[in-house]
Amino acid sequence: MANPDRLTALDTTFLHLEDHSTAHMHVASVMVFDGKAPNPDELVEHVVNRLHLVPRYRQRLAYVPFDQGRPVWTDDPHFNPRYHIRHTALPRPADDEALKRLAGRLFSQRLDRSKPLWEIWLVQNMSGGRFALIAKTHHALVDGVSGVDITTVLFDAARDPAPIPGPASPWLAKPLPGRAKLLGEALVERATIPGEMARGARRLVRAPRRALSQIKDGLVSVGATTLAGINAPAPPTPFNVDIGPHRRYTFLDADLAEFKAIKDSLGGTLNDVVLASVTLALGRYLRDRGHATDDLVLKAMVPVSVRAKSEHGALGNKVAAMWAPLPVGVENPAEALRRISTAMEDLKNSGQAVGAQVLTNLAGFAPPTIMSQAARLQARQPFFNLVVTNVPGPQFPLYLLGRRLQVLFPVVPLAQRQALGIAVMSYDGHLGFGLLGDYDSLPELERIREDLKWAIDSLAHTAGVRKRPAKKAAAARKSARRPSADGSATAKPASAN
Repeated sequence: MANPDRLTALDTTFLHLEDHSTAHMHVASVMVFDGKAPNPDELVEHVVNRLHLVPRYRQRLAYVPFDQGRPVWTDDPHFNPRYHIRHTALPRPADDEALKRLAGRLFSQRLDRSKPLWEIWLVQNMSGGRFALIAKTHHALVDGVSGVDITTVLFDAARDPAPIPGPASPWLAKPLPGRAKLLGEALVERATIPGEMARGARRLVRAPRRALSQIKDGLVSVGATTLAGINAPAPPTPFNVDIGPHRRYTFLDADLAEFKAIKDSLGGTLNDVVLASVTLALGRYLRDRGHATDDLVLKAMVPVSVRAKSEHGALGNKVAAMWAPLPVGVENPAEALRRISTAMEDLKNSGQAVGAQVLTNLAGFAPPTIMSQAARLQARQPFFNLVVTNVPGPQFPLYLLGRRLQVLFPVVPLAQRQALGIAVMSYDGHLGFGLLGDYDSLPELERIREDLKWAIDSLAHTAGVRKRPAKKAAAARKSARRPSADGSATAKPASAN
């Protein structure tokens, strides 16, 4: 039987993408709260009291000798929560610009693989009576959608929640496995794979028509994925250059209701409107810097969650990918949205995301050394220009120790020769855009943020949507929530569609 603590092929790939490169494969978020910051000791106690709900956060990686198997998660006998939960403060005026600079520096630092792969920074004394948390978690541990579920474990849906039951017994770390044990278990698992394949062959004999249909569908979807990634390579752009280890970060708080109104007026899905906003922004940015955009179509890698509802809250990665076209040469907002909507519908029907999942599953049979080389090859190939990820978050307020989470901005990591990544997440009527850029390649990252703001306004104007002042938008979000039986606010979760 396979070890449930062994990393999947996809999880391991995120480790390999870091090897011998300047890429840092951690996902992250910047969260801004109302009110006075909690005492650091209070925050540590709060998190430690809930770690039994996420036991992976007390575990570190153990590597199989001679690369004869994928790493496994094992308890860290030296786990110290104060190493992972840190606190700092911003220099005055301690505004959003200072928070962005701090976030960029923190995202420039790789997580230590000899310890559990996460950090939370408490940022005190922000202007406007606020404070912030900056959280980092390695992509090998958690994907975007699973991360939302874990966040809701650490936060509360009410200002004064009911106490969470503690663990049945105090946590005690299991002994670290020795090299011989790690190697032996990996070899035993490898030896059992032919048995699993034999059982699959028996199922093929018992139900040939059904199995052949599944194989055929899988091959068709793999073909769609391969053709999308190889036969149409991404065009060269200023966003696809060698990157260094240092990062810049900026964010934009948008109104989710405005995006929904644009969708209702011009058509498409909410995710199509997000992609259209990015498309218009990048097109304007390139033209302003003298780059020709006529007929230029960038390729965005759009992660797609394939996590079943029953798996929500589980750690590890359950994502596939689609390669979405971004027609940056189109300046008309309605036309850009129409083209993206049509292209995304065609991609969904092509089975490209399913094909990516099939390829990921097949990678589980590849030896780790081959997976490592494949990860490096993937990083060098111009399959896409940038990552644009849109994750639906909870549409009700979250609280940390009685302090309300005001807004959340996500972070998607940069791979080799990917100088720009854009992450989007909805929360409580907000749509938070997080832009991560290579420090040297994109010194004008803030300019892209301004272009993104312009693009959203252009789409809203074209759709005939009147922008709501910030105070009215906040009041509308508050009135849209209804109290539940336990006194917490509830609302229908946002959809990426």
